[in-house]
Amino acid sequence: MLVTGAWTSIKEQMSGLYAREMAERGFVALAFDFRGWGQSGGNIRFKEDPAAKTEDISAATGYLASLPEIDASRIAGLGICASAGYMAAAATGNAHFRSVSLVAPWLHNGGIVEQVYGGKDGVDRLIALSRRAEEAERNGEPQLITAASMTDKTALMYQIPYYTETGRGLIREYDNRFNLASWEPWLTYNSVAIGNRLDKPLLIVHSEAAAVPQGAHAFLSLLTGDASELWLDNVSQFDFYDNPEDVSRAADAAAQHFRRFNKP
Repeated sequence: MLVTGAWTSIKEQMSGLYAREMAERGFVALAFDFRGWGQSGGNIRFKEDPAAKTEDISAATGYLASLPEIDASRIAGLGICASAGYMAAAATGNAHFRSVSLVAPWLHNGGIVEQVYGGKDGVDRLIALSRRAEEAERNGEPQLITAASMTDKTALMYQIPYYTETGRGLIREYDNRFNLASWEPWLTYNSVAIGNRLDKPLLIVHSEAAAVPQGAHAFLSLLTGDASELWLDNVSQFDFYDNPEDVSRAADAAAQHFRRFNKP
């Protein structure tokens, strides 16, 4: 099983927690740092690049499939929050993957992006900012800001739970940086549309109280293959990341899904 986490996150956060949970349920589970994040290399740092992260999942899958203890045709993918779209895209058409589970998936399209990021004008401003940052990056001057802060109003996530809480997401290993060149690839990424192409059995675990549930509903409406869903009451996006009860329920559902479809 391959496990990936939310945007800006590293393997010591929610992906590592879920990997341990799945290992306790009998799976070989791998969490890793995407290029440019955490302990991974990369000249471009802290960029939320859906295409690059999807490539990294494919590469990590190839590594997992190469291990002697792994059946290369029975790999499962578990994507959390932003990486849900990346995981679904990487699994599509990949013979190593047998099934996919998405936990608290952040799945968006153009309409949802405008709802979240201040309408068309707000999106256009962020894309213009992203393009200026890309140009600065090419000139050797990456435009980086703090990812999460309780005091810095310019942070990507100002006074947002989990990422700003020690003992939760605000851990020593967390980069806590965000490359402003991320905005254009992130805002123009249509992860909902991947539902048209996904060719693996899917489980979604979500809550109407979590982030952009409308994206998950839109994604599900496009699927033509086997799909199931578990909607939990009153669970926040951040509780899916580390609240023991909610993590356990999501991991139990994922394990049941994977056992159903990943049989020899």
